[in-house]
Parts: sequence; structure tokens; C-alpha cells
Amino acid sequence: MRDAAFDMTASPSTLPQPNGGEPLLDVRDLRFSAGGEQLLKGVDLTIRKGSRTLIMGPNGAGKSLLLRLMHGLLQPEHGRIFWQGAPMGRQARLAQAMVFQRPVLLRRSVLANLKFALSVRGLSGKARAGRIETALATAGLSHLARRPARVLSGGEQQRLSLVRALACEPELLFLDEPTANLDPASTVAIENLVLEANARGITIVLVTHDAGQAKRLGEEVVFLQDGQVAEKGPAGEVLTNPQSEPVRAWRDGRIYLGPNTRTIRDHASL
Repeated sequence: MRDAAFDMTASPSTLPQPNGGEPLLDVRDLRFSAGGEQLLKGVDLTIRKGSRTLIMGPNGAGKSLLLRLMHGLLQPEHGRIFWQGAPMGRQARLAQAMVFQRPVLLRRSVLANLKFALSVRGLSGKARAGRIETALATAGLSHLARRPARVLSGGEQQRLSLVRALACEPELLFLDEPTANLDPASTVAIENLVLEANARGITIVLVTHDAGQAKRLGEEVVFLQDGQVAEKGPAGEVLTNPQSEPVRAWRDGRIYLGPNTRTIRDHASL
């Protein structure tokens, strides 16, 4: 029997759907500028423990930037980020992991990439070996353990990136469009890994442009427009019955240019 995480025919919607609990990470009035332009303009949101939150919006809305700020890769110019009610610190960041759109892998073997990540977390010996074995099996990469990571296919590289992050047992996992460049089979594999991690209690925050993926994975949706939260709420409500014009335009396939400008319909409707 194949591992469910690598079963290309598995449906993510059949996996457990946990509900979010108490606040894990709080963002308050977050602002960030670069090159004289304000890119985030007072973002407020709460990520609840055990939830799956999807961050959506057009290109340039600030989605990836918000992820990097929440993970501590960048510092905001204004606003605060709290971890379980306390200011974000080193221990909180060690409880997080992040997977990027383009896999960031060492010029080493698949096995060495996993060993290094776990060594940084202070794991060695049997504990490290056990996690590595589990990660390789979960990703379907056991037979490629000695292969250089950078010669793997795109889907294999992203599975490695994801299980490497999960092997560190984070409480919160950030994913920045992890399936954007993948084929459908690899997308299913990644989505199943994400849902299984969430079913084990790992909180998920994922950036996506894919409406189908949002429906498959989302519990909560935060929709950004021009550096601000245009709408947030349960995925089913936001995606099917949006209350804001930017999200309605996205749902209807229109291009939203701002509150004082007409939206442009796609060519098929002209």
C-alpha cells in the first residue's frame, strides 16, 4: 500500500479537517515600505492554532511579503507580531518553518539536506535517523536518498523541501505558492502532505493564486489588495459570497483597478 501522502489518486478533501483553536500568531497594524512605496498598509490578522489559512490576492498585493514578515525574515517598519500573546522572539521562530515557491536546496544529496536541517535544530543520532527515514518514506524519496538534490525533478525537489521542513516538527508552517510550477500529480502529492501535517496539529499558512486549491485546502481566507486586507473569513463564504468588490472581481474573472476606476472584464465577456 502506498503512503497516503504520495498517493497521486488520493483526494485531499477526504483527509481530516481540523478546526482552528486559540490564537497562535497575531499581526497588528503591520506596515512595510521599500523604495519610497508603502507595500503593506496596516494589516491585521490572527492565525489560530491548528488552522489552515490561505492568503490570496493579485500580484503585488503583498502576499509573499506578509509571509516573510510573519516568519521574521524581514522586520516591519511599524506594527507588532505576537506569538501566543507575547512579542515574537527566537524561540517562536524556531517553532516555525517555511517552504518557498522555488525549492531552496543545498548542493548536497537528498539525505544530506535532511541531515543538515535537523542538525541545525540540534538533533543527532537515532532521533535524527528516525526522522530522516520517515521524511524520505513520506515523500517517496527513499530510493533517491543518495542523489544530488538539485538534479531531482521539480515535484521531487518541492516534496523534499516540504518534508525537510516537516521533519523539524514546526508548530506553524508557512508555504509560499508551493505548487505554482508543478504538474497536477505533484500538486496532489504536495497538498496531501500539507493536509496530513495539518491533521497532526501543524498550523498552515499558505499563499496561493489557485482558486481550486483555495477550495480544497482553505479553512480561512485572507484576501489582500494593494497592501491591505480587502476581506477575510471562512473560505466557503469568502470564495462563494464575497462582500468586497476586489474579491467579487476576482471571483467573476474581472480585473480590479481600484475603488475609483472601472473594472475590466476578461476578453471572453466582451
